Amino acid sequence: MAFQIESHSLHPMLGSHGHEELPDILDLLRSQGVSNCVPLLQLVVFGDQSSRKSSVLEGISGVRSPTKENLCTRFATELILRRASNMSVSVSIIPAEDRTSEDKNRLLLFSYPKAEIEELPSMIAAVTGALGLGSETNAFSNDVMRVDLTEPRQPHLTLVALPGLIHAENKQQSSEDVELVHSLVNSYMANARSIIPAVVSAKNDYAIQIVTNLAQKVDPKGFRTIGIITKPDALHAGSESEKAFLGLARNEDISFRLGWHVLTNRGRVDTNCSTEERHAKEQGFFLQGVWATLPKNWVGIGSLKSRPSGILRNQIIRELPSLIRDIPKGIEECQSASNSCILH
Repeated sequence: MAFQIESHSLHPMLGSHGHEELPDILDLLRSQGVSNCVPLLQLVVFGDQSSRKSSVLEGISGVRSPTKENLCTRFATELILRRASNMSVSVSIIPAEDRTSEDKNRLLLFSYPKAEIEELPSMIAAVTGALGLGSETNAFSNDVMRVDLTEPRQPHLTLVALPGLIHAENKQQSSEDVELVHSLVNSYMANARSIIPAVVSAKNDYAIQIVTNLAQKVDPKGFRTIGIITKPDALHAGSESEKAFLGLARNEDISFRLGWHVLTNRGRVDTNCSTEERHAKEQGFFLQGVWATLPKNWVGIGSLKSRPSGILRNQIIRELPSLIRDIPKGIEECQSASNSCILH
C-alpha cells in the first residue's frame, strides 16, 4: 500500500491551517486512502428503511434525492461537499476490500458520461448496475459510491448515507442482507470521530425502531449523536403519539448532547414542487400546533443546514490532536500489513 502523503509531513500540514481549510485537508487524506488506516471525521446518516433519510440529506446538502429511495439504500454513498466558485460533480466507486483484483480494477475505472447533480437518480442506477445489484442477485453491497460536489454556497462537509436498517428478512432481502447492512452500519458508526444523525420516523413508534438503540450502544454518552425526527406531519394533532414525539424532540426521553431536530417530508403531491415551495409549506407547519413551541433552530430544513457544519467543525478541533498522533502510526501499520501479505 503506497501513500502520496509522507507521514512526517502530516503534523505541519494539519497544524498550520485555519478552521475553514480543515475539511479540505481531511478530504485529501481520505482520497489518499488514509481512512483505510485511520478513522477520519464525517457525518454518518442512518435510520430504518423508509425513515426518509433522503430528507435529511436534502436538508444538509441542498441535493434533492431521488423519489425512489430504495435506489439510495443498496450501498453506502459518500457525498463530499465543498465550496468553490464553479459548480462541478463527479461520481466514482470505491471497491470493497473483499473484491477480487479484477473487480476492483473494473470498478475503479467506472465513469458517468453526464455528471450533473440533476442526474443523481441516473448515476445511482448506473452504480447499482456496475455493482451487479438487482432483485435476482445481491440486494446490497459494501462497495461505496462517492459523489464529489462543489458549489459556491455549499458547506464543507462529508456526508455518508447508509442503507436503511432491516428488521427481518423477506422475499426481497435475505438473512445475509440483514447481516451485511447491520455490519456496514456498525462499521461506520463505530468510528469515534463520526457524527451520527440518527433518523427516526414519526409514522412508527420510536420504541420499536432500532436506530436509537444502536446509536446509544456506540455513543453511550450521546456526545456525537443528533436525533432527527421525520414525518411529524403524519401524526394526528392532540394524539398521544404526537405528545410522545414532542417529548422526544425536546430531548426529554432519549437524550443526546447534540439534541434533536424535526423535519417534514415531501408527500406524493409535493413531488414536483420547487424547493422554495417545499420550504414554505414546512415553515407553515412548524408555526402551528404543538410544534410551534419548539425553538426555531430545532425545526425545518433551513436551520438543519447550519447545525452539522458547526458540529463537525467543533468535532474536528476537538479530535485534531489525536488525529495528528494516529495518522503516522496508522499508515505504518497498514504498510507493514501490506508488506506482510506480499511476503506470504
